[in-house]
Amino acid sequence: MPPPKDVVKIAIQMVGAIPQLIELQQTKPLASVLKDVCDAWSLPNAERYALQYVDGRQTFITESNRGEIKNGSILRLTTSPDQEAERLYSGIQSSNSDVKTDSLKKLASLSQDVTFAQEFINRNGLKQIFHIVEEGNDTGEMLAHTLKAFMELMDHDFVSWETLSAAFIKKIVSYVNMNAVDAAVQQLSLSILENMVPTSRLLFELVKKEVTLDRLLTHLQVTNAQLQLKAMALLIALLLAATDAERRDMMDYLREKNIRQFIHKNIIHSPEPLGDEMAHYLYVLQSVSINLCERRMRTSMDPYSQEQRELLQSLRQTAFESESEAPASNFSTERRRSLCAKEFRKLGFMNNSNPAEDLRRAPPGLLALDNMVYFSRHTPSAYSRFVLENSSREDKHECPFARSSIQLTLILCEILHVGEPCSETAQAFYPMFFGQDHFFEELFCICIQLVNKTWKEMRATHEDFDKVLQVVREQITRTLSLKPTSLELFKTRVNALNYSEILKLRQTERLHQEETLAVPVLELRERLKPELLELIRQQRLLHLCEGTLFRKISSRRRQDKLWYCRLSPNQKVLHYGDVEEGVHSPPIESLPEKIPVADMKMLLMGKECPHTKEKSSGKQNKDVLELAFSIVYDVEEYCLNFIAPTRYEFCLWTDGLNVLLGKEMTSERTQTDLDVLLSMELKLRLLDLENISIPDTPPPIPKPPSNLNFCYDFSHAEQ
Repeated sequence: MPPPKDVVKIAIQMVGAIPQLIELQQTKPLASVLKDVCDAWSLPNAERYALQYVDGRQTFITESNRGEIKNGSILRLTTSPDQEAERLYSGIQSSNSDVKTDSLKKLASLSQDVTFAQEFINRNGLKQIFHIVEEGNDTGEMLAHTLKAFMELMDHDFVSWETLSAAFIKKIVSYVNMNAVDAAVQQLSLSILENMVPTSRLLFELVKKEVTLDRLLTHLQVTNAQLQLKAMALLIALLLAATDAERRDMMDYLREKNIRQFIHKNIIHSPEPLGDEMAHYLYVLQSVSINLCERRMRTSMDPYSQEQRELLQSLRQTAFESESEAPASNFSTERRRSLCAKEFRKLGFMNNSNPAEDLRRAPPGLLALDNMVYFSRHTPSAYSRFVLENSSREDKHECPFARSSIQLTLILCEILHVGEPCSETAQAFYPMFFGQDHFFEELFCICIQLVNKTWKEMRATHEDFDKVLQVVREQITRTLSLKPTSLELFKTRVNALNYSEILKLRQTERLHQEETLAVPVLELRERLKPELLELIRQQRLLHLCEGTLFRKISSRRRQDKLWYCRLSPNQKVLHYGDVEEGVHSPPIESLPEKIPVADMKMLLMGKECPHTKEKSSGKQNKDVLELAFSIVYDVEEYCLNFIAPTRYEFCLWTDGLNVLLGKEMTSERTQTDLDVLLSMELKLRLLDLENISIPDTPPPIPKPPSNLNFCYDFSHAEQ
């Protein structure tokens, strides 16, 4: 008979004593349980003790979290959180330097526990930490433990960052701005400032004023990868908290200081592999920079703006100023207007009498005009060649420069996600972005020449305009997916991917995706499906056995907490636990937490997950929602919450968990894998039928012959 749900079998340890094996009744008050444990070891004053996990984060057991205790858990009898808080509160005020350092080290460790943190803060412990920082002159180990403890205590959100004193903030800023400071102290100081910046406008302005961009750039140039990472994190926090005008000024200053070239050379091409966090920060920096184009993209052209009209006229003058033998000023107004309209038509404007109308559509708005002007001024020979070459073609075969530029600008905005908010988890940045100033404009210059090249290869007419731009979009996206490291390399590759190559790629992909619709083949597909689905199920379970590294994302965007989860080789228990940065495949014995597969009840995904509902008060992030899933186990109150690192991992884990629950695999990856396997298996089975058409219906069975004399009579076989 299975044990009751409210009883768990656990072991309790104490230094110098024989461990106790007890059956913990979850309905029994924790104070009574502690009294029984203390009585068994003849310990008085049971109220001074508490139970604590031996493994993992060593969390204290309370009435609120005792339901998480599993069968087989190992606990330790230790001093209660309030007693520890009292002892450490006194210890950090000690005049003995060694006692004070040890107390601060212990405080930094215990502060990860929410129960202890509450007790310490209730004793006004933060005030004492402020005093140590504000009054102390130490910049070594003691200060590092103090700042670490402060970070852990603040991480529980019991105290607002806005309550910090000016003296404390000034001291933290000084550690960032000083040169002769321990690297660990500077890392923690940068992390503290990073967490302060998003909480209030006042703190943002204070940090922006005190920690200059020059100082952050100095930290980015050090060889210490962790210090470099924390400096980048603070820079990104400042950029995200700034107003549009401030962000523009900051990015202009960073451009003057050649931050892109430095990142391209020293971070992207560093001998050390790029970590996930740094990749995310580079993605955000790229996104923030590209989004500076949004204002121009969403602004329509104003036909009454003198500045905008002059930019438009400059396009015409650059292309045709040497064509007119007589100066335009000698012509009558009507003649001059007719000449301008003719030239604007040659430039490819749809409305040649009033070309400003073509730029009224937003997006791409004025961004298209900016790109055309940049192209005409920075590559005048290529610009003139484009316009004059198409002017000499037949009307129906000329490639309209202006119309193409407007549509191409819109395509680039869509590909580069201009105007879209930054994802909280994405890491997809383009290395070539950091190797080039005026990235968007330079990319446009390459791609507009690609439009003309593709137009000629396709022998296109005006009716083919949309088709040509569709091919160009495909050329750009395929080349960007290769992650070229420079614009020169992008230019080489995108030009090599000509129209005939695109047709070959499309044909190859079509052949891969093509399915024979003959009835016998469809029947064969259905027969093969169960066997291949079983193969996919086994692959999913093997992936769960290998395990995956997951990140914990808090409301303040910190992504530095890692945990690992894997399925046991016998596929009966899920093991999980916190791990340190750099650990990629921890042994199953090092993961202290367990969930028996038999106890799993349900799989939740997306908005149904409790950890996404908890964050519903803030701005819900679409990316996180798409990667979130939870396992409900034991009774429905208990959940293990996941945020997958990628969509691929999300599909494999949700499929694997559904297999363990005895349910169908529902991810899009299952259908993709099944289609690939079916396609391969069918091709192998039908190799002998190549170039033979398969009829929809089987051929009719012929009538039996009138006699069977042609049959061999085995009874008269030779003796």
